[in-house]
Amino acid sequence: MKKPLVGALFTVLLLGAGIAPATAAAGHDAAATGTVKTKLAPKAVNFAGTVALSNCSGSVVRTPASQPTDPALVLSNGHCMESGFPGPGEVVFNQPSTRSFTLLNASGSGVGTLRASKIAYGTMTDTDISVYQLTRTYAQIESTYGIKALELNTAHPVQGTAITVVSGYWKRTYACNVDGFVYRLKEGAWTWKDSVRYTSACQTIGGTSGSPVIDNATGKVVAVNNTGNEDGQQCTDNNPCEVDESGNVTVRQGINYAQETYGIVPCIGTGNKFDLSRPGCALPKP
Repeated sequence: MKKPLVGALFTVLLLGAGIAPATAAAGHDAAATGTVKTKLAPKAVNFAGTVALSNCSGSVVRTPASQPTDPALVLSNGHCMESGFPGPGEVVFNQPSTRSFTLLNASGSGVGTLRASKIAYGTMTDTDISVYQLTRTYAQIESTYGIKALELNTAHPVQGTAITVVSGYWKRTYACNVDGFVYRLKEGAWTWKDSVRYTSACQTIGGTSGSPVIDNATGKVVAVNNTGNEDGQQCTDNNPCEVDESGNVTVRQGINYAQETYGIVPCIGTGNKFDLSRPGCALPKP
């Protein structure tokens, strides 16, 4: 895992200046006829809607069906939960929490504090996610801070997609592409399914855990950043290994990974409530 960092460092970081977000300009294609077509410019990726936790990064997220009056949700990693790493097979579901999050604006400045009412869902089995329900609605957050939630994409990410990992903890972005997908990613006691592998340009570090992985073309969240192989070891803590369908193991030192998030969407119903019995919901159950 991208190791959670200590709270003392967090206070110092929030006082520091943010790093400019990645942007993309419009491009042009010349067709065979000689006409010029203008491509739609990818959405500028910035920090708006991301949050800083005491030890990790995260983001305020919504599904396509979420309503302005619904309690807002914050997405991060399962290994970032204040209760510690959940064990293999463990699922945290609808547990009280008063955790606080610093909400960032587009430039990476902290504009306010959000607070959880509960951990709606958290696990490190098959995936590495935590989703907190907040005490405020999306409408209240937008009215107070002028910031909208990031939308979770509903489809599996695509190889080659240009992405940006946006760390609210470090106020830093990492731009690269989806290099491919890992059948099983094994790290210590945990195993994750169908993980996203980045190209080498995304050199994420401790504290970037829980960062949203944003599709540059749509501005939607396609994954959540969670780990990388630091030392070249095989399948140990902080050194995940790739395992294919035949059981062959591959180690890629210096390469980093994320967990897909499209599978969260079918599990969230009316009122932004997690319902693990909904059709299409394949998240592990308690």
